[in-house]
Amino acid sequence: MPLVFAAEEQPATKVVTPQSLVTEEEVKAALRLDKGSDALLKSWSMVDFTKKGDNYACVVSSVQVQYSLNQENMEVVYIAKLNPCRHVKDLEKMTSVMFRKESEFYSNLVPELNSVLTEVGQKALRFPKCFHGCMDKNKEVILLEDLRPQGYQMFDRRRGLDVAHITLILKELGRLHASSRLLQAKTPDQDLAVTHDFLVPDIFVDDNMGLRDVFDRQLDQSIELLERFGGYERSIAWVKSLKLEFVQLLTKHLGRSKYNVVCHGDCWNNNVLFRYNDDGEPVEVMLLDLQVNRLSSPATDLIYLMYTSLNGEVRIPNLNTFLDTYYDTFNTVMEAAGMDMIFTRSELLKEFWSMNGLGAIYAMAVVPFVLLEPEDTPDFNKAENMEEILLEVKEKTLEAIDKNPLMKQKFLSVFDEMMDLGLIP
Repeated sequence: MPLVFAAEEQPATKVVTPQSLVTEEEVKAALRLDKGSDALLKSWSMVDFTKKGDNYACVVSSVQVQYSLNQENMEVVYIAKLNPCRHVKDLEKMTSVMFRKESEFYSNLVPELNSVLTEVGQKALRFPKCFHGCMDKNKEVILLEDLRPQGYQMFDRRRGLDVAHITLILKELGRLHASSRLLQAKTPDQDLAVTHDFLVPDIFVDDNMGLRDVFDRQLDQSIELLERFGGYERSIAWVKSLKLEFVQLLTKHLGRSKYNVVCHGDCWNNNVLFRYNDDGEPVEVMLLDLQVNRLSSPATDLIYLMYTSLNGEVRIPNLNTFLDTYYDTFNTVMEAAGMDMIFTRSELLKEFWSMNGLGAIYAMAVVPFVLLEPEDTPDFNKAENMEEILLEVKEKTLEAIDKNPLMKQKFLSVFDEMMDLGLIP
């Protein structure tokens, strides 16, 4: 049952849940920005709609709003991204940083990126509109446009993206990355990381965010899986060597680059929505979940996408074509602005392959979450600390690997590919 409130009425319960973080003042603020100051709130209700496994870092729900405007009764729905209220001390700082990064990205950076694009005759970036953000500690709320009425929907995260889907994402990443170069050109003496300091903290690298332990545990889990499958001794030795330097590798590759662009940071198939035509073909994409945005090499986004969201049989034979699609879109924006391209095709390819270790780490850390069945997804809300979360992830993954052939195939394809390319000695 949804929680329904008339205007000026607030829930009496003192139990703090993610849904209880939304207040009437926040609903009014979103409505005012969306519909104008003449819109009068009549009532609102919280309606959950996501499935277990759809979201990990936050809780996503919806706010159904009844309002009047020009003496007409109307309704609008907002998507609510909410602090998960897990009360896991290890994750509190990370959660706070992630919400600030996403809220400021939508509210401050996207309008500037869209402005420089429209100035040169390019379309605005494909992100949902943001109508409100509350950054109070442990009470974070972001209210966004509901894209479902426009036909946007999630892709099944357990299936690898095909060529049509990945092409749409690559084109939009190219436009995002290029637009940040246009914006930087507006203030050549002032770095974007200064004017938009939320781009600087990186939850994958910062030792205080709690994710280094996640990567370390996932590497241990990968070694255990490879030993279980057998025949992957070279890969096991390589992962063990990677464990000794993965922190340095993350710091090196996710830091500043000579090709700095604004990166999505967490672009995998759960963080995009697609709209389809009558034949079921994807025709438009929307990028979501900007909680890990950063200023870094464009290859970090490309590597993350390729190794978390594609099966080997799609990635391997089409990789050069995919990178060409990305390059051409990036170049189109730069040409429209009369600016020189920041790298050649061969330089982009070299940058991509220089981060192969990063791709393997991403695959080992993320693929188990991608392929778990919804009912097998760990329940992070029951955990009291990071140790419990990591143990449950391991237990669920080891259970799933025996009954889900897709998981074994997708997991092993990364190591097969890197051995074939000579990247694993």
